[in-house]
Amino acid sequence: MGEEFHAMVVTIVIITILFMVLKCILKRISKKVVVTQNVESPTTNGLYKFTNVEIENALNIGNMRRRKWIAHGRRGEFYQGILPSGQNVAIKEMHKTKDAMDSFIREVECLSRARHPIIVCLLGFCNEDGNHFLVYEHSSGGNLGQYLIREDTVLTWDARVKILRDCASAITYLHNYIDGSIIHRHIKLSSILLSETFEPKLCGFGQSKMLGMEESKVFGDVSENGIYTDPEYKKCGLLTCAETDIYSFGVIMLQVLSGTKIPHFDQDARHTLLTKAKDVSTGKLPISEFEDPRLKGKLINHEALKSILHIAVICVSETRIQRPTINLVYEELNNIWMLMSNIVWPINIPPHV
Repeated sequence: MGEEFHAMVVTIVIITILFMVLKCILKRISKKVVVTQNVESPTTNGLYKFTNVEIENALNIGNMRRRKWIAHGRRGEFYQGILPSGQNVAIKEMHKTKDAMDSFIREVECLSRARHPIIVCLLGFCNEDGNHFLVYEHSSGGNLGQYLIREDTVLTWDARVKILRDCASAITYLHNYIDGSIIHRHIKLSSILLSETFEPKLCGFGQSKMLGMEESKVFGDVSENGIYTDPEYKKCGLLTCAETDIYSFGVIMLQVLSGTKIPHFDQDARHTLLTKAKDVSTGKLPISEFEDPRLKGKLINHEALKSILHIAVICVSETRIQRPTINLVYEELNNIWMLMSNIVWPINIPPHV
């Protein structure tokens, strides 16, 4: 009797353990299915789905067949790649975290829809066997922040104005997207890539939100963006969608105008820069106080500097009600660029395509 009871207990324990193991396996499988369904939704029109083999072939370049690392990101590592066509690409290998997977889905859903000359082109993705990669067009010049601290190359005044004007055109396109609006939510210097000829590309859409016409324009799931974070979020924990992009872009404009790259989390340095900008804009300090020292003695349009500085100061207003729309920011920057270029009609990049 005792042996039978013991055998029955052992059997029950084994069945219970097997049941728990099976439950865990099914739970993991279900999570993978959710990710796959989200990524392979109809919103991925126009994107190529790479296999693991194709990704590895693109990554292992050169005679040594080794990966060429480009940069480290919060949610993944960037590598240079070459497609069979010979096209150079940037490949992002996502970290295996929930945050990285959420970012992966956001980028696929957003960049499969948003097509604009100043927005980085997502060529395709891979989500096979638990691996997740994003394949972008490659911008060989690095990012805008790097150019503000480089000693061997100084961005000319004209290049700075055009970069700001073009980026404003891309944000205008996003905020006025035909199905509602697309909010970037993570605009910063490193989110602006440059080609060798200083043509900008807006990237970093891992925190973006796509909002329909009837959806709320207020949200609370905000990822800290260092010095670019809207001060209203600090006060109430909520942000209005478009205005937070405006604030971030205002901080970018001030850094580009002054040639000052502020460390990402240095709130004191941001406060100092904003205070100086306001003092120069109101006439308390001369305009020369906001010039990039590296441009001294070189051609700077001081009237354009004053005008752009005024726009930037309004963009970084403490409250969203005081900030302009991106449409107005683009219009002003475009007018300034046209006056500098002595061109009657808008050139190059329209805000809507």
